[in-house]
Amino acid sequence: MRFPIRSSVMDGMHKITYAALFSVLAACAAIMPFGSPARAADASAWSNDSRSAIRLIAGASKSGTAYLRAGIEIKLQPGWKTYWRYPGDSGVPPRFDFSGSENLSRAKVLYPAPHLFTDEAGNSIGYKDSVIFPLQILRKDPNKPVMLRLKLDYAVCEKLCIPAEGRAELTLNVGGSAQDAALTASEAHVPKQVTAALAGLTARRVNNAPKPLVAVDLAANAGKPVALFVEGPGPEWALPIPQPAQGAPAGRRHFGFVLDGLPPGVDPKSQFELTFTVVESDRAIEVTTHLD
Repeated sequence: MRFPIRSSVMDGMHKITYAALFSVLAACAAIMPFGSPARAADASAWSNDSRSAIRLIAGASKSGTAYLRAGIEIKLQPGWKTYWRYPGDSGVPPRFDFSGSENLSRAKVLYPAPHLFTDEAGNSIGYKDSVIFPLQILRKDPNKPVMLRLKLDYAVCEKLCIPAEGRAELTLNVGGSAQDAALTASEAHVPKQVTAALAGLTARRVNNAPKPLVAVDLAANAGKPVALFVEGPGPEWALPIPQPAQGAPAGRRHFGFVLDGLPPGVDPKSQFELTFTVVESDRAIEVTTHLD
């Protein structure tokens, strides 16, 4: 014999079912707000060793823009440092490999303003504690996400330099990111490219020695420390770090360096371009100028 089910019982079951379904939908709405494309994660897992770790982070990117924003974060154990694109007297610059990525047309690495370190090994240029290298990511298909895969070869140094390697991957798409504030702060520390005239910078040879001395004069705020770094036209150049010189008038700074560390076959008295990075406490600029 079949017994009829009372409608009140059925109504109660429907209410329980609808209440559970509403809870699930509400939870999904909290995780994936309307109008924002879904993002798998805002940061990759850390790739660790005993002295440092690396990861990829995503920045906020709007639909319709050519580039996606991302970054490579390195954190270091206390007392350890890593290097800028030009390491100075010693060290190894980072090497970024994105060849395993999907839907990636180009990844441009930006370098925040570095610090000058002086120890018994000489002068080196780089970062301590942590650093985020901003990335400008150009997609092949602007309607699809990028699977960014990174292999990073770099060096960490305390008293001795030790090679390190890290691997990370992260899916990038338009939308918000919990890492955006940290990435934006790092982007603000990338030196701004300006003309030599706007920077008030001049560089000239001051003698005819086999390795001529170059004198640099630049505008600088009074009372603030200034660091100056110089790079040649290519990565095979290893120019000395310019040293402060005396005799600059108010509002100016003088530096000097010898044209040493040129690639084989390059005449130190020939014409070429040099790139100077000026780092003050509240600003950093990059100037490329012709050395006649």
